[in-house]
Amino acid sequence: MGTTLAKRILEGDVRAASRLMRDIDDRIPSALAELKELYPKTGRAYIIGITGPPGSGKSTIVDKMVEIFRKEGKTVGIVAVDPTSPFTGGAILGDRIRMQRHATDEGVFIRSLATRGSLGGLSRSTQDIIHVMDAMGKDIIIVETVGVGQDEVEIVHTAHTSIVVLVPGLGDDIQAIKAGIIEIGDIFVINKCEREGADKMERDLRLVLEMGRKREDGWDPPIFKTEAILGKGIFELVYGIYRHKQALEQSQAMEKKIKERTMKTFLEVLESEVMNHFIQKLEKKGQLETIVQELMYRNIDPYSVAERIMAETLKENKE
Repeated sequence: MGTTLAKRILEGDVRAASRLMRDIDDRIPSALAELKELYPKTGRAYIIGITGPPGSGKSTIVDKMVEIFRKEGKTVGIVAVDPTSPFTGGAILGDRIRMQRHATDEGVFIRSLATRGSLGGLSRSTQDIIHVMDAMGKDIIIVETVGVGQDEVEIVHTAHTSIVVLVPGLGDDIQAIKAGIIEIGDIFVINKCEREGADKMERDLRLVLEMGRKREDGWDPPIFKTEAILGKGIFELVYGIYRHKQALEQSQAMEKKIKERTMKTFLEVLESEVMNHFIQKLEKKGQLETIVQELMYRNIDPYSVAERIMAETLKENKE
């Protein structure tokens, strides 16, 4: 058998990490054994989630943030969650062209993850890949998602610090505010702040934040204005992340975040294991096709079928 991928990853083998991440992405069953071995060695990395509409310059912000983290001697993992190309099944944006200058830096590991239109699977794969980077010993892991849909909100929500990037003049400033994104933002960034409308956007955002519910953790989300291409405002943003980390640690909110994240990871793993078990069972018995046909013709309803399958399984287990 030789050395497991997990052992090699813990010894710092980058190629083993790439290989395991590919296996996770392709849902190769053996990846599970490796993840089991790595899990006890995780939980040390600080996770930053960053989301916002396409074209808001998130990749440039991440690129400039990485530069600062590296100057401070911190190692960084980046998970870039991309919309899938429907034709190739791969991630359209590849490994983010803008970040290529960090690709030769051994202290930075970049991984693109395609969404593949998978139901709930995106979040699970992302968590697994975060665990691999964590076990690799990365100090900071940045999860960057495209868009502000439900999936993105879910992923960013599992971070210790969540950053929402907005940009004036995209015509969807209030749209972004509506998408439930306000609740998850620990820090807000108005990028391309030289553009017209940046001040108004800041005022609107501040108003929405003030009108919103007071946060349990007592944190008041700051708003940073950046011009990422010129590197303006990035140092302040990084300092804002450290301030949030400090506030979490001092208010016991960190423990609550970790608990929420652990619960979410466990429920996702449980859900996907249970789902796979039932799907395989139905396929094996050749029932899945029949059920779908019957549902299409409205001869049966999905709720009763699900209840029946559950009841049958529980009965089998008792016997």
